[in-house]
Amino acid sequence: MSAAHTATVTPITDAGPAARPQLWFDGALADVETLQADLTTHAMHYGSGVFEGIRAYATADGAAVFRLPEHMERMRRGAVLLGMDFDVDAAIEAVLATLRANRHRDAYIRPLAWFGAGGFGLDVEGHPQHMMVSTTATRVHLCGARATVGVSSWRRNPADSLPPLKLCGAYVNSILAKRESKARGFDEALFVDRDGYVVECTGANLFAVSGGRVTAVEHRDALPGITRDTLIALTGAEVRPLTLEELLAADEVFACGTAAELAPIARIEDRGYGDNPVSRELAALYGRVIRGHESASAAWLTPV
Repeated sequence: MSAAHTATVTPITDAGPAARPQLWFDGALADVETLQADLTTHAMHYGSGVFEGIRAYATADGAAVFRLPEHMERMRRGAVLLGMDFDVDAAIEAVLATLRANRHRDAYIRPLAWFGAGGFGLDVEGHPQHMMVSTTATRVHLCGARATVGVSSWRRNPADSLPPLKLCGAYVNSILAKRESKARGFDEALFVDRDGYVVECTGANLFAVSGGRVTAVEHRDALPGITRDTLIALTGAEVRPLTLEELLAADEVFACGTAAELAPIARIEDRGYGDNPVSRELAALYGRVIRGHESASAAWLTPV
């Protein structure tokens, strides 16, 4: 992979997005159009990479990234499993530099580390390591909408086969489940294990509300979500395994994740949910936290 390392870091202003989108690659910023990947890139063939999904938000004090150190630490754990070197502090600086260069305030951030060009064997040794950061104003995934969910016939990758981290190759599992559910007319797919316990959606964790009590679904195969952790801290939710039967019997169900934020579930298969008042209240609280309007915000926001 090659890049022109000539871009300068521009402070965020109110002038709007940068005219030419910038991407951080291997230590410097470059125009997106100047970057190319070799067709023998190991990650392209085998999924030997690790990524994160992170959000920046406009606050009264300027743009800030929500729970950036926690995202970078989770990414580091995935990188270590693959045998990659990963510097959390350098990755944090790369994210902030890319946001400044693109003048983004509300943004989705995608850091990606991967093994590059070389032979076609499974060994990663000898392949160069790369890292990039891309930022976009485009909203992704459920986007806070009331989603319809189908129970997938696919099982989630078991944790004793693939650890629940954001490893690139692991997400083929999510693609298969989402394709199946969308073909059936649903927005999203729900993974359930062989014993009937709920795992998670394809890219979001799940919560249930019964009698006003909030429960976070716990499962060893589910991603340890940072948004999930945030909502547990904010609500004092009970954390335990839930069967599909219990989930369907709940008064409300909502999904959560960095991209989805907090998305109330309208329906799981034939089970419809009503007005979702608790989910709406929690979504409003989460919205205040990520934009710096709550006391909890200070510990979780990194200024750009």
